[in-house]
Amino acid sequence: MTTPLAGAVIAQLEADGVGTVVGTVVNPAGLTHAKTVPIRRTAAFADPGLGASPVWHGFGIDRAGIAFTEGISVVGDERVRIDLDALRTLDDGLAWAPGSFFDQDGNPIPSCARGTLARIESRLSQAGLRALVGHEIEFLLVDPEGNRLPGNLWAQYGLAGVLEHEGFVRDVTEAATAAGVGIEQFHPEYGINQFEISLTPRSPIVAADQLILARIIISRVARKYGVRVSLSPVPFAGSVGSGAHQHFSLQRGDSPVFAGGTGAQGMTPEGERAIGGIVSGLPEAQLIFCGSIVSGLRMKPGNWAGAYACWGTENREAAVRFLHGRPGNPYGANVEVKIVDPSANPYFATAAILGLALDGIENGAPLPPETPVDPATLSGADREAAGTVLLSTDQAEEIAALDTSARLRAILGDPAVDVLVAVRRYEHETYSHLDPEQLTEKFRMAWSL
Repeated sequence: MTTPLAGAVIAQLEADGVGTVVGTVVNPAGLTHAKTVPIRRTAAFADPGLGASPVWHGFGIDRAGIAFTEGISVVGDERVRIDLDALRTLDDGLAWAPGSFFDQDGNPIPSCARGTLARIESRLSQAGLRALVGHEIEFLLVDPEGNRLPGNLWAQYGLAGVLEHEGFVRDVTEAATAAGVGIEQFHPEYGINQFEISLTPRSPIVAADQLILARIIISRVARKYGVRVSLSPVPFAGSVGSGAHQHFSLQRGDSPVFAGGTGAQGMTPEGERAIGGIVSGLPEAQLIFCGSIVSGLRMKPGNWAGAYACWGTENREAAVRFLHGRPGNPYGANVEVKIVDPSANPYFATAAILGLALDGIENGAPLPPETPVDPATLSGADREAAGTVLLSTDQAEEIAALDTSARLRAILGDPAVDVLVAVRRYEHETYSHLDPEQLTEKFRMAWSL
């Protein structure tokens, strides 16, 4: 039966000339899956949803394997339901909406990434806290086969990069604006033919939805210019990697927790504990943030990837970067988690960040000493005294750390942790023998749309 909301949505889609609705979900390996329906089926896509096998949670980044477990098997059926409140109209007769997993009785599937983030957002609300999240997208333009494009004029953050691809930049900006995606800035990055887009902060689920829609828009425009988008953490061995940094702020009522206090850098006690919770939880949660078989190639000092588990004000080599709320930062004091890369499921990554922050607040996590310099320049003794550790580049270590983490299992739930471990364990068991050149070649386009 068509609800009033669904009826109104369908009527608007018809008025906008939309003929097809695409719904997407992101699996634990960071892969974006989709189903499409003609607009007359929009209401059914929303409720009861469209069927999907439990193996969707176990699809591997090699486009062939499935990480089978007791919960990821060929037996059973789930439903992908799109969120009509989040539906957005694109061009060429297409509309998009994010989806979540439910069982056939309408109950949320515990291993669903979007549903997991919804639970964390609800827990924050129950604790009297409200979060805003801002995503960054770093990506590389390549040819349709995934090969390098010419870049003789390219310079880090150089105007030539904009002029070489000005049609692409213009069309992405216009398409994003039309779809309601907030772009704060869009510029050439350090690597040749690499760009970065910063998105407007939104509430946690809305922000992750916006990120997926932005990736879709970028990828659609790229096709019109005969190129493709690589979202690999390291597209080419030995080259600049791509991050997917997440900024977040927290407020209690109308008061920010990262400003207006008497603690470190003007933080409130809750702000200090939130950062303490994240920094202490990074080694256990690393598999969620940058845990793919390729990610370890980026997680090294000197890459601005946050290779050390520490925090620092405007420190781009710290895993957790603190930003003051000043005239140059109109969104106010916030925290950037730098180790997140594009292979991560953004819903799970945000859930882990906010979950660790809330855990730190509730359990009084101490704020470690600030690292005001590049941690790689400190002596081993100084890092040890500050509790600063170099994060792992070994996927097997990261798998074991998350699998045995009572803290992350309490925050995300066993089903979510189990599927995250399963897909990365499949990668490690199948591909850990490959060298960097082979890994980057095989998985350059794994997360591309």
